[in-house]
Amino acid sequence: MHVLILGAGGMIGRKLASAVAAQGIGGQPVSRLTLADVAAPPVPAFSGAVQAIGLDLTAADAPSRLLDGRPEIIFHLAAIVSGEAEADFDRGYAVNLDATRRLLDAIRMTPGYRPRFVFASSIAVFGRPFPEVIPDDFAPQPLTSYGTQKLITELLVNDLSRRGMIDGLSIRLPTICIRPGAPNKAASGFFSGILREPLGGLPAVLPVADTVKHWFASPRAAVGFFLHAATLDTSPLGANRALTMPGLAATVAEEIEALRSVAGQAAVNLIRREPDPVIARIVEGWPQAFTADRARALGFRAETRFDEIVRVYLTEDAPSVAAR
Repeated sequence: MHVLILGAGGMIGRKLASAVAAQGIGGQPVSRLTLADVAAPPVPAFSGAVQAIGLDLTAADAPSRLLDGRPEIIFHLAAIVSGEAEADFDRGYAVNLDATRRLLDAIRMTPGYRPRFVFASSIAVFGRPFPEVIPDDFAPQPLTSYGTQKLITELLVNDLSRRGMIDGLSIRLPTICIRPGAPNKAASGFFSGILREPLGGLPAVLPVADTVKHWFASPRAAVGFFLHAATLDTSPLGANRALTMPGLAATVAEEIEALRSVAGQAAVNLIRREPDPVIARIVEGWPQAFTADRARALGFRAETRFDEIVRVYLTEDAPSVAAR
C-alpha cells in the first residue's frame, strides 16, 4: 500500500506519519510512504520506501509530483491556517482551494485511478447564527475565508465521490488542543497557548473572555480520526461525505480549571489577560458544541473530559516544550 500525506511537516501530519509508519493502515502494512510539505518533512522510522518532498502546493508541477506512484490513500492536511487565511485573502484561496482543486483534477484525469481521499476540514465551516449544540443536519455557513475555503473543498470531495472519481471523506476537525511546539498563526492558537506555556513555566496571553466556549480534541484523537477514516466503509454516507468529528465542549474557564487541577495555581498565575478585539470577533463566530452523532455511530472517538486532554499532552508532548 502506498500512502501520501500532504502537510506532513505539521504537528498532526508528523504524528500521523509516525503512526502510519509504525502500524500501517487498518492492520494492513504500508510499503511506500510519501510525505510532502513546503519544506521536506521529517521522516519517521519506517521499513518500507519513503520519500520526503519539499514543494509549494501551488506550483504547476505539484500534482504530478505528489501523485507519482498513484498512492491508494491520500491524507490532505496541508493548509494556510485560519488567522493567516483571513489576513491574506489571495494566499488563502491559492493554497486552501485552488491547489486542492488542481490536485483533484489530476486525480480524476488519471485513468483507472480512484484513491481514498481524506480531507482535513474544520468546524470553521459553521458560522452564526447556530444553536448551542449543532446537529449533523445543520447547514454550514462560514463567516471566515478559511471556513469558506474548507466548505468549498468539502463540496468538491462530495461531487467527485458521487461521480466515482475518488472515494473521498472530509473530516471536520475540532480545535486541536494542546498543540505542542511554538505558537502558529491560527486564530485558535491561544486555546493551546494558555495551557502549553504555563505547563512549561512560561507566561501566556489570553485574548478572549473566560466565558468563550469551544469544541476540542487532542492530537492523539485527531490522528485516530484520520486512521479510522482511511479504511471506513463510506457507502453509508450517501452523498454527504463530510463528518463533524466528536470532541469535548469546554469554556476557557474550564480549560483554566483543568490546568489548575493538574499544575496548580502557580501555573494559572502565568496567564495574562490582554483582550484582542480581532481574535474575539473571529472566535465569537465559531460554534461551541456538536452532537457528532454520525461520526460517533461510525466509530470515531475523542476525549470526554478536559483533564484527559491535558494529560495526553503531558504524556506525549510536554518534553518537547520543556526542551524548547
